[in-house]
Amino acid sequence: MGIGAKETITMILKKADKFDVVSSFQGDPFVGHLSTPVTNSNLTKTYLSLLPAYKTGLSPLLRGINIGFVHGYFLLGPFAKLGPLRNSQVANYVGFLSTISLIIILTACLLIYGVVTFSESSMNKQENKKVLVDFLTPKGWNEFTSGFIVGGFGGAGVAYALLKVINFDIAAF
Repeated sequence: MGIGAKETITMILKKADKFDVVSSFQGDPFVGHLSTPVTNSNLTKTYLSLLPAYKTGLSPLLRGINIGFVHGYFLLGPFAKLGPLRNSQVANYVGFLSTISLIIILTACLLIYGVVTFSESSMNKQENKKVLVDFLTPKGWNEFTSGFIVGGFGGAGVAYALLKVINFDIAAF
């Protein structure tokens, strides 16, 4: 008689008693993920658990505000300081308007994704699945998107105000 697939896998796993830097995730070679020192380290797991998308105890609205604020805050700099009007007096204002425009475009993309992903037909297929992250529902995604635009505008506004108050001269470096 031939050896079955389960017995073959068991034999392969027993031969792999030595330490491998890259191995199959949880000893299962059929999972599409590899265990590496980076992906299995406590540092990586802690870092990922502190990101707003995965942090426990946040509502979808607060997740959206956190993520939107960071996007709005950090998108202003490249538009204002590296754009074609960087040496003009209106560079910060044009960078602010460009950032607001990009936040609006990103919010439209989030809305489109939410409509497609959380439509009636796709939600009927996924009724049996347990949602691990609370914003992956139609109501949660709408709250997340609302928070994203509010946070994005807030982050861009704070960054613009800081650029108006503090004069950064890149040419000095």
